[in-house]
Amino acid sequence: MKDDRLLQLGQKIRYERLKRSLSQEDLEERSSVSRRTISEIERGNADIRYTNLYQISEAFGISISEMLDFKL
Repeated sequence: MKDDRLLQLGQKIRYERLKRSLSQEDLEERSSVSRRTISEIERGNADIRYTNLYQISEAFGISISEMLDFKL
């Protein structure tokens, strides 16, 4: 069974990515996190590492605390 918190975070990352009209490949280039890892995170299949969360947040130009705010 998937962890609801990982699903929420994955949905938030996907939401932020699509809000900026970015593909997973675009986010990979901006964050240096592999497209495969991004895909796994967005689907809630991977427990995100702090470094990946930091890199993705930086690519979006938002703080980690904003990333962890799940109000969409």
